Amino acid sequence: MQTALEGQPRSFNALVAAPGFWLGVDCSADAVTGVRFLAAPAPTRAASGAVAALAAEATRQLAAWLADPAVRFDLPLAAGGTDFQRRVWAAIAAIPSGETQSYGAVAAALGSAPRAVGGACGANPLPLIVPCHRVIATSGALGGFARSGGDFLLGVKRWLLQHERRA
Repeated sequence: MQTALEGQPRSFNALVAAPGFWLGVDCSADAVTGVRFLAAPAPTRAASGAVAALAAEATRQLAAWLADPAVRFDLPLAAGGTDFQRRVWAAIAAIPSGETQSYGAVAAALGSAPRAVGGACGANPLPLIVPCHRVIATSGALGGFARSGGDFLLGVKRWLLQHERRA
């Protein structure tokens, strides 16, 4: 999963304001390629044609989800990843809004191990759209998020889960 900016700022095709954080969106002409959780706004880069149109649609759908987590995304996605990562991402994409599954439960369904599932969740380039925040520890604790146990990203995960439960 892509995380808050580290080091030098980078630019995005679009930014979406959320309560307490920002979403940086990357697109190609054909697909959304990445979403990052940001602690502060970042620069955007000029885009035209299909990239600009897709960035605008991704912004619209993300903002709609922030207003109502029952909204379903309908965006072309290019996540890349290994075969195993794509299997994990498909499994977590099937977790309904407002519900969670443990890393262990996802692993058992895939014939894998919880740490491997956690690693695939951490590598998810499309968080929120592919809702890895819905995967938690067996104990009910949040577990990690975005390859980080830091306060900012765990706060984002907590907010996302609470937002979905309010719907």
